[in-house]
Amino acid sequence: MAVQQKKGRPVSGGAVLRERVTEAITEAAFGELADAGYARLSMVAVARRAGVGKAALYRRWPSKQAMITELIRSKVTETLPRTPATGALHTDLRELLAAYRSQLANPLLALIGAELLAESRRDSTLATMLHTEVAAPRRLAARAILQDAIDHGELPPTLDMDLATDLLIAPLVFRMVLIDGHSDDDYLETLTAATLAALKAAVRRP
Repeated sequence: MAVQQKKGRPVSGGAVLRERVTEAITEAAFGELADAGYARLSMVAVARRAGVGKAALYRRWPSKQAMITELIRSKVTETLPRTPATGALHTDLRELLAAYRSQLANPLLALIGAELLAESRRDSTLATMLHTEVAAPRRLAARAILQDAIDHGELPPTLDMDLATDLLIAPLVFRMVLIDGHSDDDYLETLTAATLAALKAAVRRP
């Protein structure tokens, strides 16, 4: 990660060191989260793994929850999928599913995702963070594709948008995160075709 200079002045050694420490803490936090789980993760363990003192963590975050929330938020921002706009629903779906697959294929992220999902059932603050920072942006991307397909007449205006959004996201997440199933290109093509057929039936009932 490049260190930005400000107003033509050279970046101080202290700024470079702080960035390196933050990067070490970030890597350690995700590693500890994957190994120990959210409930057992501690600031002490993260500091030890990063090779820094506890004070380095507490200067950045007041608590474990604040640390994990900010790190997840920054990671989500880096990995938000670009909303496809190919002009055809089939290819839009295929591109979106491929983007999701690429993210879910990261073993560390998949492990962390499953852990946080399980813990969120017991922690309402964590559940809110996951909904706001992880689920909501991806559902917005899916809804943009669906609305474009409605506008172009590829899907009916009576489409149940919530159900349709579930159909775009849930099957691949279930397969890759919960049952660790394969998702090669052939599977993705079949999933795209099946999702397209399901979307045409996902209409609101009078």
